[in-house]
Amino acid sequence: MMMKQHLAPVLLMIFFYHCTIASSQSSAPAPAPAGPTNITAILEKAGQYTTFIRLLKSTQMDDRINIQLNNSNQGLTIFAPTDNAFSNLKPGTLNSFTDQQKAQMVQFHVVSSFLSISQFQTVSNPVSTQAGGSNSGDFSLNITTSGNQVNMTSGVTNTSVANTVYTDGQLAVYQIDQVLLPLGVVKPSAPPPETPPKAKKAASPSDAPSATTASVDSSDATLLLFPRNAPITLSLAVAAAAGLLL
Repeated sequence: MMMKQHLAPVLLMIFFYHCTIASSQSSAPAPAPAGPTNITAILEKAGQYTTFIRLLKSTQMDDRINIQLNNSNQGLTIFAPTDNAFSNLKPGTLNSFTDQQKAQMVQFHVVSSFLSISQFQTVSNPVSTQAGGSNSGDFSLNITTSGNQVNMTSGVTNTSVANTVYTDGQLAVYQIDQVLLPLGVVKPSAPPPETPPKAKKAASPSDAPSATTASVDSSDATLLLFPRNAPITLSLAVAAAAGLLL
């Protein structure tokens, strides 16, 4: 009887212990099922990328990116312009592009390797994009860093990484506030050529002084020095002087 009284509390404690463990296990969240990476789903969840998503779909770059991420170990870095970034473009810019140019512009925002913020500090310029290799200056980026700030230029557009949208070690998506326009699509307009100075007009024979004019000018000069009435005036002066002497 005494043993039963001693065992009862022990059994009761064991019972409560097992109940507590079972309760804690049932309340733990179940791991989310692993699904394929989808770039448009990532951007849709982040918001403010409607125009970029539309371009990804219309150029079929979304499918290409998803295939690369899910069927290979190749990492990708995507610079995603916001809707405000597209609003800052000159009116009619996108409509002036051909379908090929739109595809090149989207590819220009994708680098075929995973780059974390710290890795930007050691990147080698020029950085090739999926629009063209590093040997193609028209489709490469120059990236510099200042502390944790990442700056980039395309030769047409200058912008910086504003925020990290998504990163998982294979895919990095960064927010930028300007659309990267490649030189291969948007060539800056060359300055107008300088107008050469007008050549001085050569003097024509008609502009040269004629011989007659020259002779008239010389005779006029002679008359100024020796007036035609000078001999008469001199003779009268001599005669008057002689009369006074007489």
